[in-house]
Amino acid sequence: MITTTLQVKGMSCNHCVNAIEGSVGKLAGVSSATVDLAAGEVTVSYDEAQIGIEKVKETIEEQGYDVV
Repeated sequence: MITTTLQVKGMSCNHCVNAIEGSVGKLAGVSSATVDLAAGEVTVSYDEAQIGIEKVKETIEEQGYDVV
């Protein structure tokens, strides 16, 4: 299991938290996704044998946010 913290721009409210945690958390291989609004970060724990970080970034961007 790998844990990575991504800088994400455009998050500002609980809707943002729910959108990101919900969409990333549903991905196969992701065990957890936690948003820190104050820091502008998303921390993701995932199994690199099942999913790559690029798919996680793509999923966040599909929700309308920018991964730095």
